[in-house]
Amino acid sequence: MSITKDTVKKISKLSRIASNEKFEENMITDLNSILKFVEQLNEVKIDNVEPLASTVDQELIKREDEVKLMNEKKDILSNSPSDNENFYVVPKVIE
Repeated sequence: MSITKDTVKKISKLSRIASNEKFEENMITDLNSILKFVEQLNEVKIDNVEPLASTVDQELIKREDEVKLMNEKKDILSNSPSDNENFYVVPKVIE
């Protein structure tokens, strides 16, 4: 299969890309080179090759789920520079 000028014009129209003569010639060259590469990939023999999810043969590390108390109000308020009941107080930034 090769890309023609009519195909590039149709693609340009469908994708709403403005095209001119130079653009169309460049696209024909680029798309034909991509298709040529894909045809080369079709020549690779993959009869006895299993599909891979990853090239690294490694199992995931499993860990126990533990419930932890995090972001408790008293711990967060203890970091406040000033003490003001239940609010986190910081110095005034805008004067």
